Amino acid sequence: MRRLSSILLSLIVLSLTSGCWDNNELDEYGYVQAIAIDQSEDKRIEITTHFYNPSSKMAAGDTASAASKGTNIRTSGETFFEAIREIPAKFGRKAKWDHMRVILIGEQLARSLSIREVLDFFSRDHEPRGTILPLIAEQSAARFLNIKPFIENTIGQQYKKMETTSAHYSAKTSDIPLYDLAMQLSSPSKTSAIPYLHRSSLDNEAKISGVALIQDGKMVGLLGEPETETFMMLTGSYRYGVLEFSCMNHASNQPYKKETLEVLTFSSKLTPTVKDDNVFVDVDVAFEGTIGELRCSHLKTTKDMSRFEQTIKEQVEKQLEHTLTTFKTNKVDALGIGNQIYRRNPKLWNRLEPTWDQKLARIQFKTNVNVKVLSTGMNTGTIFGTKEK
Repeated sequence: MRRLSSILLSLIVLSLTSGCWDNNELDEYGYVQAIAIDQSEDKRIEITTHFYNPSSKMAAGDTASAASKGTNIRTSGETFFEAIREIPAKFGRKAKWDHMRVILIGEQLARSLSIREVLDFFSRDHEPRGTILPLIAEQSAARFLNIKPFIENTIGQQYKKMETTSAHYSAKTSDIPLYDLAMQLSSPSKTSAIPYLHRSSLDNEAKISGVALIQDGKMVGLLGEPETETFMMLTGSYRYGVLEFSCMNHASNQPYKKETLEVLTFSSKLTPTVKDDNVFVDVDVAFEGTIGELRCSHLKTTKDMSRFEQTIKEQVEKQLEHTLTTFKTNKVDALGIGNQIYRRNPKLWNRLEPTWDQKLARIQFKTNVNVKVLSTGMNTGTIFGTKEK
């Protein structure tokens, strides 16, 4: 009897849980790949939402007019939420956010309005993921969604791959997911650096390089590629890259050509100390690499190699000092020095915080760079096609 009762109860439960009472069909949704956020002249929020369009096709062999599998829908509103609620009226489908790759924020908006306000939706809604990559787009963001991807299906996926690959292999920009950005903006320093999307001066193509400096939610400055490379070093985010350095004419002490070193291992450490409310920071950088190309150096002896490593060391130190001076001049704590002080001594930070801007301008940095060349490559220490000296 007990067994029969158990079977009947199981059948009742199964009958209640079966069926498709809460199902949603695929054609009810539009899957967002990217979104561009701008501000109109009348201060309304303008968004361009880039949807994946699996039905997009191109003629066989038609490479010139190849279209990406994407569709743009433009809406606006006084708030971000109002703007996205207009999407079904124009697109006929509800936006689905859990496959989104990137968020493009127009530079004009980022300089005038706190990005916290426009990104707030993505931290509250359950669909967007914390791994979405934010980007600051040159001038306005919407125009960058009209570009055809090179190899990916959508321009959103293309930008994601451009950012992550550039940050990993060349250190020309950073890669920062949405959840890291939220933590940085809420930290004591209230500072972050977001990758910068712009038109290349060489061919006018879209390019992700450099970083936009964000202070207390607004864009306050921009670092170019050389400064971004040293910024990545200082923050410990540098993985791989190629360093260019000038050959030195030791007779005149003037640079005249450039050679390269491929960095294979890298480490850095910033150690702040406070004495009488004055801040001192020791910057220790160490890296190893192999020679990428020689154009003027001949490395046949230990003395030659030591001089070669010293040249690299001096030029990297100059680059670091230039970037550090930029941060001091603009009073931007992009390196998170205030965060370190807060973690070690919250009471000390509470005393320094009210005048932290002034203290940033007076920070004294002491740099120490250690360089090790592991290999000269196949041609040993001579330039290609030359005899050994």
